[in-house]
Amino acid sequence: MGFEIKIIDISALDEAAIVEVANLLVEGFRENWPDAWPNLDSALEEVKASFGGVPLGIAVAARISRVAVDRTGRVLGWIGAVEQYEGNVWEIHPLIVRADSRRQGIGRSLIRDLENCVIKRGGLTLWVGTDDENNQTTLSQVNLYPNVWEHVVKIRNLKNHPYEFYQKCG
Repeated sequence: MGFEIKIIDISALDEAAIVEVANLLVEGFRENWPDAWPNLDSALEEVKASFGGVPLGIAVAARISRVAVDRTGRVLGWIGAVEQYEGNVWEIHPLIVRADSRRQGIGRSLIRDLENCVIKRGGLTLWVGTDDENNQTTLSQVNLYPNVWEHVVKIRNLKNHPYEFYQKCG
């Protein structure tokens, strides 16, 4: 990384950062996953949900919400996670880095930071799910069953799908 970043909790009281993160979601997912957060309102709802919890029946899942900021406080990226299986497992949801700040180690730094947060909470596993609805990989629009692993072993990245980033991060 050619510049200094700091990774911190995003506060429910920091309205400016919340709006920055929400805009990142809309812009960052627009091209390949436009239905994820199609507008600012839906993105704001997602960011605000990251502070409380997600109702899961009677229990409420814990959340982690962290931002990478530069020395001026500008948000460069955001990562969130949702607790599952009584805190043993956490799902990355979501991860986004500003388009003009990608490929500079920010996403990797956010994942490493999240790993440490999960470990401190007693978590054992961190997982991510990625969709491919736009023919970005050889798995798009393929019936994976009954030979799932045969398809997975032969996966190829056709259009810069993020799964390879997650593989590199372990």
